[in-house]
Amino acid sequence: MNVIHINSKNVLFIFLALLSHIIKEVNMCYGSDLPNNTIKATPTNSTPVVDDNKKEEILGLCPVGVKCMDLGAECLNCTFNFSCIYGDVYTANCTIQEYVNCSGAKVFQKQYICRYCYLTEHWEHKCHLKNSCSSVASPQQYYKTNCTVNSNVLCLGRRKFTKNIRCNWTVGYKWSTALILSITLGGFGADRFYLGHWQEGIGKLFSFGGLGVWTLIDVILISMRYLGPADGSLYI
Repeated sequence: MNVIHINSKNVLFIFLALLSHIIKEVNMCYGSDLPNNTIKATPTNSTPVVDDNKKEEILGLCPVGVKCMDLGAECLNCTFNFSCIYGDVYTANCTIQEYVNCSGAKVFQKQYICRYCYLTEHWEHKCHLKNSCSSVASPQQYYKTNCTVNSNVLCLGRRKFTKNIRCNWTVGYKWSTALILSITLGGFGADRFYLGHWQEGIGKLFSFGGLGVWTLIDVILISMRYLGPADGSLYI
């Protein structure tokens, strides 16, 4: 009878052989999940994501069917020379932005003055006006507001910027009306009521214009435009 002698070397050899076989089976069944065999699937029908908000904004700013050269700067992509000499006139190469529908050449040139947008003249940009300050204060008051360059003006840098503006607003009070009321009915406080100074108007009414002295003083103050509307606005 033959006796098989199994020593530690034979056991180790058999164990390694079984381990190698098991690893091969695992690779065959689950190889796609291992790091070295990772498969990256690529979508076959992928389409770029369209920014609907940007598209609607551009379509709202840019009219349809006009000549491309007549479009405003917000509808164009223009190349500027930022090394230009301030105040000189240059030519920019412009193309229309995406989603813009216009007629004529899509690539053209436009002239511009070498300057940044915040250096444009006050008639070349529009600013958000505020009435939260006094136009007749001394010293003169200023406030910071947002401004946007007109569409027909090309300039360097951002087309929207902040600017300090002198407080200068009106709601319709006429200087001539206030002066006439002060001369004719000032003794009854009509000028003060018209300008919105209700407390002073009541005082003039019941004091008969301070026996004429207050009336004379208000005529002088209104004629010099020193006395203005109570809300801090200017005369028109």
